[in-house]
Parts: sequence; structure tokens; C-alpha cells
Amino acid sequence: MSPIRSATAALTSAVLAITLTACQLGAEEQDTNPIIIAADLELSGPGAPMGKTYQRALELKAEQLNSSGALNGRQIELRVKDNRSDASESLRNINDFGADSQVSAIVMGGCNECATGAVDTIDGQRVPMVALAPAEAVASPATERRYVFKLAPNASDSAEALAVELRRNEIGDVGVLRSDDAYGQEGLTVLQAALDKSDIEVLGVKTVRATDTDVSSQITSLVDDAPEALVLWTRAEQAGLAAVAAREAGFEGALYFDASAAGELFLGTTAQATEDATMVFTQTMVIDDVIATTPAKAARRRWFQDYTARFGGYHGSSSFAADALQLLADAALRSGTDAGKPDREGIRNVLETSQMDGLSGPIRLTPDNHSGLMPQALTTLVARNGRWRLAG
Repeated sequence: MSPIRSATAALTSAVLAITLTACQLGAEEQDTNPIIIAADLELSGPGAPMGKTYQRALELKAEQLNSSGALNGRQIELRVKDNRSDASESLRNINDFGADSQVSAIVMGGCNECATGAVDTIDGQRVPMVALAPAEAVASPATERRYVFKLAPNASDSAEALAVELRRNEIGDVGVLRSDDAYGQEGLTVLQAALDKSDIEVLGVKTVRATDTDVSSQITSLVDDAPEALVLWTRAEQAGLAAVAAREAGFEGALYFDASAAGELFLGTTAQATEDATMVFTQTMVIDDVIATTPAKAARRRWFQDYTARFGGYHGSSSFAADALQLLADAALRSGTDAGKPDREGIRNVLETSQMDGLSGPIRLTPDNHSGLMPQALTTLVARNGRWRLAG
């Protein structure tokens, strides 16, 4: 072989070897590490109905994402712990999750005290968290909660929407039953402000604890004031009890539910008492009443159908958990990993500027606002024939 041919052959072999090595390295560089999302949920205690709904939604959404091929060869792995509806137990769970360097982020359930109690720990451990608890103090002020985000209806948005409906129906005065927690107190403050602007008087206010299974005394006291309407600012189970107690006490006025009172689509044993009641909530709850004219509405309808097919019914708040997981999965994909460990700071940074038309509605997060659900996500629902329907 001539020297030129020999040199050419050697060069070709070298180029081929480099190309093959590069291909092999490229294949090895593909990130196939699981995206580990921890979840601190109320699976026992008074918050269990909502906590189990969130668990179902997270598991269904994770299954859908894992089978979609959209995770670039990665898979979501959920690690769920029961906080027993107790803030102290929740904090222990959060400490465990934060200390595990394989955990990318945390989803917290609907317990306001659990979420607010974990804020300092979350920021100290620098682990991103999306909470499903509605209290404003969970994610505000954003500058003091850099790693904490919230995905649930805001009390101020719910109060404004309720005030609009009350004014439209020419209601002059109301009685209010609120939950005895941070969200209930916050709700009363913003509701009174919204009602004052509409010249609607609050005749009486009563509270209900998370553990209460009988609210008849509070309702009787409110009904004695003879209000034109009752506003129920409690979780779904207690709102249902309150509706039944109100009718049994002879109350014939209107019932208005805050977004926190949303539960199952079908009203079951409370159907008769809640007939014609009004609730402020997201459109996904009744998406089967909506023509899917956009990709976002079509996605919401598919979620509604998939959840209903899997679990035999639909729970309104399930979409919040599904959207939280979608946000975290997107952020984890965009931020990648470092030596096989998640880039928590990168996930946080992506979350802080995330925007999407989610299953719950439009979601926007900014450095100044860590509460993502937009006011436009809320609409008016009405109870008819044992289930919630789109008003109008």
C-alpha cells in the first residue's frame, strides 16, 4: 500500500473511531434518571377525603405522563406519605423528603396549617414545593417563599365571584359559615370587603372545625337571623352537612358555596338540600357541559373522562394535583440533572416563570406571584338534579 493510501486509511479509521465514540457517548449522556416527586397528603384524619382524591389524581397523571413518551426516556416516580391531617407529622415528612437528594420536588395536600408550617423548612432545604392548600400565606409574600408555590383557588378571587352572583340575584344580606382555619379567616376578611362594595350585609358568622361532624347548632344560629342567603366557606363534607341542616331548620333561602366546598360531581345524599345552590369553581368540574372548542378544553374533557372511567366518579379538585405534577415534570425536564441528582434550583427557577393552560384553567407563575391559578379559571356552577352543572 502506498504511503498516501496508508495515511488516508489511517485517517478514515481514526475519524470512524471518533464518530463511533461520540455516538456511544451521546447515547450514554441521555438522561434516563427517574423524576422523583414526593407527596405529603392527608390520607387519614379529617382531611382524608381530599387527600385520597389528590393521591388518585397524582397516580393517574403520573401513569399518563409515563406512557405518553413526552418525558424523553424518563419516568415519574411518586413517593407518598400520610401526614394524618397533622401539621407536626407533615413537617416530619417534609424533612425526610428534603433530606433525600433524589427527590426533585414535593406536592403538598390541602392542609393549610401543614403547608404554612413547612414554609421555613422548604426554603431552608431548597426543595421546590407546590401546595394544594388555598390559604394566601402558603405562597405569599413570594420573596419570603422562594421555593414554595401554590395551586388552588385564591380566597380573594372566590369572594369577588361570590359577591357578583349575590348582587346579580339581588341578595341584600347573608349569614356565613366558615372553616376555623387560616383560609376561613382569610376568606371572611375578603368576603366582607367584597360584600361591602356591593352593599350586602353580613348578619352573622359561625365557624366550623375540621373535625366537626355536626354543624346544626351553627346553622340554626345563622338561620335565626333570617338572612336571604347562606354562604358556606368550608370543605365539601361540612358544606353538605350545613345544607342539610339549613333545610331541616326551615331555611328556604339561597345557598352559596365557596370554591373550597367543591367535592364530588354528584351530590348523593345532599342532592335534595343543595338543589339550586350556587358554587364558584373551575370549569373542569362540569367540562362535560362544555363544547371542546380549544385544545385546552379538549384536554380537560379527556381528564374528566379518564378520571371518571378509572374511579367511577369525578372530584373537582383532582385537576389541581394533576396540574401540579405537570408543572413539576416540565420543570424537571427543562432543568435536567447533575451527576444523577435533580437540579432543585433549576426546577425552582423554571417554576417561577411557568405558564400553561392547565386542566384547572389558566396558570401563571411569576417571581412576584407564586399562586398560579388565574381568576379567569373560576366560573359559576349550579346544583341541578343531584349534580353540579354549568350555570346559565
